[in-house]
Amino acid sequence: MTEVEAETGAEAEAAAVVVVAEDGPEDAAPAPATAAEWTADDDWTDEALALLRALRAPHRRNRFKQVAFGLYCTLLILVIWGGVPSFGLFLQASMGADYTTHGPGLLAALPSGIAAVGLATLLLAVRDGLWRGPVVPPRATTDWLLAHPVRPRPVLRPWFWLSCGLAALPGLVLAVGGMVALGLTVRVGLPAALGWCLVGGVCLPLLGVCAGLLVQHSPRAARWARTLTPYATVLVLALAVQSGLAVAGHPVPWLERVELWSGPWGWAGIAALAPTPAAVPGGWFAAALLLVPTALGLVLADRAVATVPLPLLRERARTAAGVLAALRTVELRAARLAVAGASGGGRPLRVRLPAPRRPRLVLYWRDTLSLLRAPARLGRAVLLTVPALLCAVLAHGARGGLSWAVTVLALLFGYLAAAQLLEPARIETDDVRRASWSPYPFAELMLRHAVVPAGLGLVLAAAGAGAVLASGGGAAAWLAPLAVPPLVAAGLVNACRGAARRDLLYRSAQPSGGSTGVAVFAAWYAAGPAVALPVLALPFSAALRGGSASSLVQALVIALVLAALLLSWAHARAGRLPAQARPGPAGPQ
Repeated sequence: MTEVEAETGAEAEAAAVVVVAEDGPEDAAPAPATAAEWTADDDWTDEALALLRALRAPHRRNRFKQVAFGLYCTLLILVIWGGVPSFGLFLQASMGADYTTHGPGLLAALPSGIAAVGLATLLLAVRDGLWRGPVVPPRATTDWLLAHPVRPRPVLRPWFWLSCGLAALPGLVLAVGGMVALGLTVRVGLPAALGWCLVGGVCLPLLGVCAGLLVQHSPRAARWARTLTPYATVLVLALAVQSGLAVAGHPVPWLERVELWSGPWGWAGIAALAPTPAAVPGGWFAAALLLVPTALGLVLADRAVATVPLPLLRERARTAAGVLAALRTVELRAARLAVAGASGGGRPLRVRLPAPRRPRLVLYWRDTLSLLRAPARLGRAVLLTVPALLCAVLAHGARGGLSWAVTVLALLFGYLAAAQLLEPARIETDDVRRASWSPYPFAELMLRHAVVPAGLGLVLAAAGAGAVLASGGGAAAWLAPLAVPPLVAAGLVNACRGAARRDLLYRSAQPSGGSTGVAVFAAWYAAGPAVALPVLALPFSAALRGGSASSLVQALVIALVLAALLLSWAHARAGRLPAQARPGPAGPQ
């Protein structure tokens, strides 16, 4: 919705309230302070909504055109990038192409893989309920309409069912993708495959919406959601790892059976496996376990929509509007901080470290203390290290371009792990005035912020390398510690980028050519990893495949040289930040 449309909607709702009030009885009592004191005579819900429908008819028509165009573009993309290739694969299969060789691997991955995806879906829906929720009307509705004597249920129900529809759409797409995969690799009938995949693909997102409403409405449920999030995240990662091990030929049948019956995330897997040779007994029962609670949850959620407190709706509407505004202005960090602030958390962890006696150690003491008091970041760094090592193991057995691509993926997970440890540096660049306590120039201060992340990253990488060696891995496992310095330096480059360069979005390669602004902005925004990952992937891929001492030395030299270059780049970027923060026009970065 554009700003003009938002203003139009707000004016319409304000006019509705004013007009309805003017048309009411002259001796009507003023509106009470709370909805609990309103009587049936004060109820103007039907009149207000009817007037709103009339006033907003032009806006609704324009909005309908925008939604229809968006759906058309989405459908066109799905047909071009999904439907046409799938039709081509089925056509090749009818002409003799055999894709059943991938069937055993797919069936081995489905039990734990679907459980991981299902649990992640529910987790994302619950986390959404912590800061936004499935019932978030526009600010005009919460500030004007709901503040007057109207019943909230007719106003809020459409927004709840809109959230249900938006949540079910990706599930429908995944169900169609599952039908295509099962039809090609397992030769399952397409109607049966689609029907069984739809059970989990639609029910799980809808259950997630109901759970999100419960978290949005109940502070107790919100506290439980915050408490259980780390454990659920670890479980999702463990299920994904187990799925990969099953594809590699190391399944654990009894554990998979427990996971499939452990909850809705597993029941969806039982339903998807029902038409395949790997079917688990009880498919119809698992489908019933999904369908009945989903229907019951939707009915209860529909009734509970009206009980969401108005102050909470106002707070969530403002948060959602702020996040959307930050995304529109490409302030991604501001959007992330707004979501994190609205999601809340438990009490901060009170950790104390002995104060250093030498002044030059104060900075490292502060960085260490800030990370210890935010254990979630340390936990995410540990969790992201695991897929980085697993991808490196897969790159060891790959060849050619596939090995390079998997190595890039491993380095990407490693970079994300290192980025979790650089939050003190990012906080420093959010407001350069915070560094006024430091005796160092700002550029040198930022370089010193890389010491603690590099040390913690080396500890994590060494522990991962030791685990790989204990499992029978070769000397290539020591590539993990070698990657830490350049990855930390790449993260520091990103931390020192400064304010968003939105002017880059409007640049083009040639005056008469098409705009390349999005690509240029993306290159500026992710400059550090965009340079580090491809450069490191070449020697690291060769070292993973070969494992010789010469390849390891070559990777070490390239990693150290790249780290030095990236640190000098970060130093130059950081040196320009204090000048950009002063009043007056900022120069180019």
